[in-house]
Amino acid sequence: MSVFALGLNYQTAPLDLRGRFAFGAEQLSPALRGFRERLQRAMPEAALVSTCNRTELYVAADPGRACELVRPAMDWLAEQGGVAGAQLESYSYVMENREAARHAFRVASGLDSMVLGEPQILGQMKQAVRQAESAGTLGTTLHQLFQRSFSVAKEVRTSTEIGSHSISMAAAAVRLASQLFEDLRDIKVLFVGAGEMIELVATHFAAREPKAMAVANRTLERGEKLAGRFGAQALRLADLPSCLHEYDAVISCTASTLPIIGLGAVERALKARRHRPMFMVDLAVPRDIEPEIAQLSDVYLYTVDDLSALVQSAGEKRQAAVQQAEAIIDAGVQSFSHWLDQRGSVPLIQALNQQADRWRAAELARARKLLARGEDIDTVLEALSRGLTQKLLHGTFAELHAADGPQREQVAHAVSRLFLRQTSRNPEAEGGR
Repeated sequence: MSVFALGLNYQTAPLDLRGRFAFGAEQLSPALRGFRERLQRAMPEAALVSTCNRTELYVAADPGRACELVRPAMDWLAEQGGVAGAQLESYSYVMENREAARHAFRVASGLDSMVLGEPQILGQMKQAVRQAESAGTLGTTLHQLFQRSFSVAKEVRTSTEIGSHSISMAAAAVRLASQLFEDLRDIKVLFVGAGEMIELVATHFAAREPKAMAVANRTLERGEKLAGRFGAQALRLADLPSCLHEYDAVISCTASTLPIIGLGAVERALKARRHRPMFMVDLAVPRDIEPEIAQLSDVYLYTVDDLSALVQSAGEKRQAAVQQAEAIIDAGVQSFSHWLDQRGSVPLIQALNQQADRWRAAELARARKLLARGEDIDTVLEALSRGLTQKLLHGTFAELHAADGPQREQVAHAVSRLFLRQTSRNPEAEGGR
């Protein structure tokens, strides 16, 4: 089998383009089934990893077909984002076999993240595997690739300091807020959404003891559950326009495909606030907050890409651990490549076993007939062993006789390796085992 990874990330594509290719968790399985149906003749294995920083399609197929699937896969992904294939191609990357494995291992280990060493990506990749299993597109090869990536990531985290002192997006948001407001204990914070990222941000803000916190979510019950953890108020998303002016800081991260905080709502909020500044962070891809809001003079709006410079500055302190992590990843890549090469021999091994079983069955049937006729047991066993030996060696002798010159030498060398490996051992030692 061959593997390739096709994708785009924060290093290759701008935020708004990435937003077009963002898949919610509930969209992954249907999308994968659609991909399989598009390429049903090839029946490839497939998995989708989609986060705010990347969308990647992993595909495994027979070696002869894998390279032929890259173009159809590119076209299919371009359709999902509503862009031309040529446009996607200019912002995307394709990696095959060893490099695809290396990329997956680096992603799982947090080495390819905007926040060096961040742990959230591992959970997102595990979710991708579960969705691929649900869609029926996760075969043996991709299962091995992802399981090995999880194992490598675990070793990187336990054996290096790649994740120590990390400044996540959540911590970066708090740091930026503290630069704008003199004391975070004097501000009111609104969290829009109730997912994992909002939970992380709320945890960081709660540690700074703001005056008040609220969680606005489309599903009130889920919002209440998260709000209860932090002693915050729970709001319905529909109530947002009427109470937006009450909050000094707004952090949003939902799975909405369209912005949920518009320019008009923020302009009205600023008017009610008498133009006291508002700090806003949009961690969603696609955007939750209309980008035009950044042009308002009393709004400080940051996106996931805007935070990259801050988190990368923290990453520089851990570059010494990257080299050690890369060595662990190299070993993982070598192991996976060896496994992939061995998988290529499976059809041959199966064919050899089937042929040997046919020979064995034929000689056993012949031996049973001889025994039924009353032949001596030793004579029958002798004939059985001779018949099996002749069948096993017939093809080898034929190849030796048919080969000429250098080819004959190569065949002879291969035959010696296959059949004469024990001639250098001590016969007495062999007999004593």
